Amino acid sequence: MQLIWLRSDLRAQDNTALTAAMERGPTLAVYLLSPAQWRSHDDADCKVDFWLRNLVELEKALGELNVPLLIREADTWDQAPEVLATLCTQFKVEGLHLNQEYGINETRRDQAVQKAMEKAGVHFNSYLDQLLFKPGSILTKTGNYFQVFTQFKKVCYTRLHEAMPHPVRTPQAQAAQSMKSDAVPEQVKGFATPSKALRDLWPAGEAEARRRMDAFADEQISYYKTERDFPAKPGTSQLSAYLAAGVISPRQCLHAALASNQGEFETGDVGTVTWINELLWREFYKHTLVGYPRVSRHRAFRPETEALKWRDAPEELRAWQEARTGLPIIDAAMRQLLETGWMHNRLRMVVAMFLTKNLLIDWREGERFFMRHLIDGDLASNNGGWQWSSSTGTDSAPYFRIFNPLSQSERFDPEGVFIKRWLPELADMNKKQIHDPSLIGDLFGAADYPKPIVDLSKSRARALAAFKALPARQPAAGVEHG
Repeated sequence: MQLIWLRSDLRAQDNTALTAAMERGPTLAVYLLSPAQWRSHDDADCKVDFWLRNLVELEKALGELNVPLLIREADTWDQAPEVLATLCTQFKVEGLHLNQEYGINETRRDQAVQKAMEKAGVHFNSYLDQLLFKPGSILTKTGNYFQVFTQFKKVCYTRLHEAMPHPVRTPQAQAAQSMKSDAVPEQVKGFATPSKALRDLWPAGEAEARRRMDAFADEQISYYKTERDFPAKPGTSQLSAYLAAGVISPRQCLHAALASNQGEFETGDVGTVTWINELLWREFYKHTLVGYPRVSRHRAFRPETEALKWRDAPEELRAWQEARTGLPIIDAAMRQLLETGWMHNRLRMVVAMFLTKNLLIDWREGERFFMRHLIDGDLASNNGGWQWSSSTGTDSAPYFRIFNPLSQSERFDPEGVFIKRWLPELADMNKKQIHDPSLIGDLFGAADYPKPIVDLSKSRARALAAFKALPARQPAAGVEHG
C-alpha cells in the first residue's frame, strides 16, 4: 500500500505525489488536521474553512480514482510523525509520498517524518510540486540565492527555454479499496465559520479554479498589465486562494497563460508576460524562504533594519485594523479584506506602506493581521510583500519611496468607484471630494466619517528620519550552496 499525505496540494489533477504514489501500487490519501499549529501560524478562519471545503471536493475527485481519503488529527506538527507511523502500520504502507513545502517549521516537520518513516521501514518520497523550479537550482554565479527579482527572473527565463515544466498526467482509477473515506469535518476547533457571503465569493474545487483560470486567460489576461492596478476593475485572475491551497498548480497556470500567447513567455502579449512574471514573483519569495531562513522567523531580510525604532501606537494600529484611519482608500481596502478575505494587490502595497511609513508601526504587526484575515495567506508571499513595502526585504522599495495614499487613490480609483463600494457613507461625494473628505469638513453627509489619524507630510518626514538613522546596509546572510 502507498500513502499520499496531502497538505497544500488539494487537487487530483497535476498532483506529482498522487500520480507517483498510484504508479507504485494501491494508494490511500491522508490529510492531517492541525488546529493548534494553524493558530500559531496565524492562519485565517476563512482560509481553514476554504481548506475544508476543498477537501470535500477533493474527496469526490479521489473517489473517482478509488483512492480513500482519511482524516487524522495532529494538533501540532510535532505529532505528525507518530500519527503517520501509526497509519502506516495499520494499513501496511510501504511508501509515503508528499509534495514539498517550504518554511522552517514545514521543513523540520518533514525531516522528523522522514526519520520516523525510515525507522518504520517505510520509503519516504518527496516531490517538487508547488514550484516550477527547485529551491537551490536558481542561484547567482557565486552559488548564492538571489536577492533581486529581476536577476532571478532572467535565470528562470533561461531555464524555461531549456526545459518547460509540464503538468503530470492524471492517474487511471485503481481497483476499489475495502476501506471507506472519512467524513471531512465542517469546522475545526478554534476556527469560526465565515459568512455565507464570503464563502460564496470563493467556491471550492478544481473545476472552479480551472473555470477562473480559463476565463482569465480567454478574456482578461491581455489587459492585465493596464488594468491590474485599478481595484474597481476585474483586472486580476482571482486565483491566489486556489494557488495557495494547491487547488490549481503553477504549471497549470503557466500553460494556460502560454496557450493564450502562442507559447511565448517573454515576448508577445504584454498582459500575459506581466502575469507570468507574477508567477515568478511567487517563486522568488518561496526560494527566499529557503535561502534566507531568517524571514521564516519574523526577522527582517535586511539585518540593519532590525535596529529601526518602530512606534508603539496601539490606538493607531487599531484604527488601521478597523478601517477607521480617515483616509478613504486605506479604509476601503481594509473593509474589502475584512469582508472578503482578500485585498487587491495594489492596495496591499498602499495600506502596508501607510502602516509602516506613515504610522511607523512594525511591519510584523501588519503581516500578522493580514495572515489572520487572508483566504490566500501564504507565508512567503505575505512576508515578501510586507518586507518590500516596509523597505526591510529583498528587492525592497527604497526607504525614501513612500506611497502617498491620496495620490494613489486619485490615480488608481479616479472616480471613487472602489471607495464608494466599500464606504457607502461617502457615496454622495463627488470624485474630487471622495479621496480626502477632511478638506470639506462635516458637509455633504460625511459627518460620521473620521478625520485622518495622521498628517501625511509630517509622518513621511518622520519615517525618512527613522530610516536615515539606521546603520549602513549589510549583506543578508543566506544559505551557502557550493
